[in-house]
Amino acid sequence: MTRVLATGVFDILHAGHLHYLYEAKRLGDELVVVVATDSTVRKRKHEPVTPGSMRLELIRAMKPVDKAYLGKEGDIFDIVREIRPDIIALGYDQQFDENDLEGELKKRGIAAKVIRLSKYEDDLNGTRKIIQKIVDWYTFKKKIDKAEGEK
Repeated sequence: MTRVLATGVFDILHAGHLHYLYEAKRLGDELVVVVATDSTVRKRKHEPVTPGSMRLELIRAMKPVDKAYLGKEGDIFDIVREIRPDIIALGYDQQFDENDLEGELKKRGIAAKVIRLSKYEDDLNGTRKIIQKIVDWYTFKKKIDKAEGEK
């Protein structure tokens, strides 16, 4: 059995996440997902919109996911060592260099292949894009409402 590990924030779920998880699942028999903790999200990206427990619940409910866990603080390789994946599937925009990651895994005695997955081409393929679209809509709506109020 080939176990695949995928990781991510999964803050506001979108089609890009679904594409990532389905593509990762096709690499093996079992897909295990690690959802980033709130503190990790704050350190690496932004203030999370949804709490880690909610993000984990949503990921667990997704069809391609066999198991999902909330990440841990500290050494990112601890949970990788526990899961023992055969493959680590990286999203197209995840900030890891495949060769560096494979080297770090080997140093720690973790024999996992690292595979970079393809980009999903959609205009709302990212959480920040969705947030920006909402902000733009809200700003536009306020201008319209203000203009109508001045008539």
